Amino acid sequence: MNIIIVGCGKVGQTLAAQLNEEGNNITVVDTDAARVNRLATQLDVMGVTGNGATHAVQSEAGVKNADLLIAVTGSDELNMLCCLIAHKESRCKTIARIKKPEYGDDIRFLQEELGLAMVVNPELAAAAEIARILRFPSAIKIDTFAKGRVELLKFRLPEGSPLIGKSVRDIVAKLGCDVLICTVERGEQAYIANGDLVFADRDVISLIASPRNASEFFRRIGYKIRSVKDVMIAGGGEIAHYLTEMLRRAGIAVKIIEKNPQVCEELSARWQDVTVVCGDASVQDLLLEENIAGAGAFVALTSIDEENILLSLFAKRVGHGKVITKINRIDFASVIAHLDLDSTIYPKHITADQIERYARAAANTLGSNMETLYHVIPGKVEAAEFVVSDRSAVTDVPLSELKCKKGILVAAIMRNGSVIIPRGKDTVQVGDAVIIVSGDLSLHSLTDILE
Repeated sequence: MNIIIVGCGKVGQTLAAQLNEEGNNITVVDTDAARVNRLATQLDVMGVTGNGATHAVQSEAGVKNADLLIAVTGSDELNMLCCLIAHKESRCKTIARIKKPEYGDDIRFLQEELGLAMVVNPELAAAAEIARILRFPSAIKIDTFAKGRVELLKFRLPEGSPLIGKSVRDIVAKLGCDVLICTVERGEQAYIANGDLVFADRDVISLIASPRNASEFFRRIGYKIRSVKDVMIAGGGEIAHYLTEMLRRAGIAVKIIEKNPQVCEELSARWQDVTVVCGDASVQDLLLEENIAGAGAFVALTSIDEENILLSLFAKRVGHGKVITKINRIDFASVIAHLDLDSTIYPKHITADQIERYARAAANTLGSNMETLYHVIPGKVEAAEFVVSDRSAVTDVPLSELKCKKGILVAAIMRNGSVIIPRGKDTVQVGDAVIIVSGDLSLHSLTDILE
């Protein structure tokens, strides 16, 4: 596909890298010439310097021959204008990043009036992921499939866990839970699990199950499964805004610490039942005074990654609640993974996954559509949901007889509202939603799992 990306910030850079790896023809556009040149050289893609909301710059970027234009600048209004011009000039599909809460109620209207194929909101998506984790604090990360009826949960084995030293096959048989262990991360190594794999101390495990079966699994191994009752948030920005709305609806008490007096006034005026503390969250005495040690969860959402990391490490040292850390910069992800953090959230990765899923689905015409895409272990393992619309070489054949590529796991089948954790005798049928966990990072259709 020919794809134009307007905006070379963190989201744009992540998108350009991921979509370029997929074999698409990428052109990046930004007003910052140095940023354009750096990204174009790094990824060996085309670069255009200028205002992507102008007809002249879009023409230079090749909008008439583009299949997709993605506007991810820091301005919602500029992104919408970019897409409007592209929609008028070309038949290409358009995706706009719209992050401001005040546009929240108008998204459907804007999408229809501007002809947008998709609207992405990194801040809203990040808040939704944080809210899911707070409802199930034993998990490091939770991804959902089939409109929330199937979950992929990632968790770390603590010291002394009853799972250590036991194989995947033994655990599943002993506990009798209808779950599927998908992946195991051990240091720098990543494995797609098989029955013989033996769990070790500090392993990070991913499993797939329905929400009810996942809860039962964690209950049987002695993990905490109840939602937190109160949350302390450091930083009062857009993610905090969306997250607070979600937590209030769930009956969870919220306390926000924000150092900007004007923002504090706005937050206090908006929510009468939310405690807003005007102060610097990096001051340890303030955190202790506000009882960080007794908080059910602490979420670091300031605009500075280093501050979020230090705040989270302090929260882990003095408290016993769930700790979630927002990270904006993605270039040090491998370093951050070695820190003793609990859950880390990368808003840019979440958005890039959403757009990559759309791009793959748009390029596919073979009997199944990709509905959802997550990078379970970035750069190593991904999980994708396909809806089967037509018969193919994958349908009506027992899974044990399919000649799948190495590193492919048929993790779950959603059929008529029921979740099936498949065994060898099960088959894929037209109308199913099928979840694939794969070490092959280039799946576009369900038939790509075959040799």
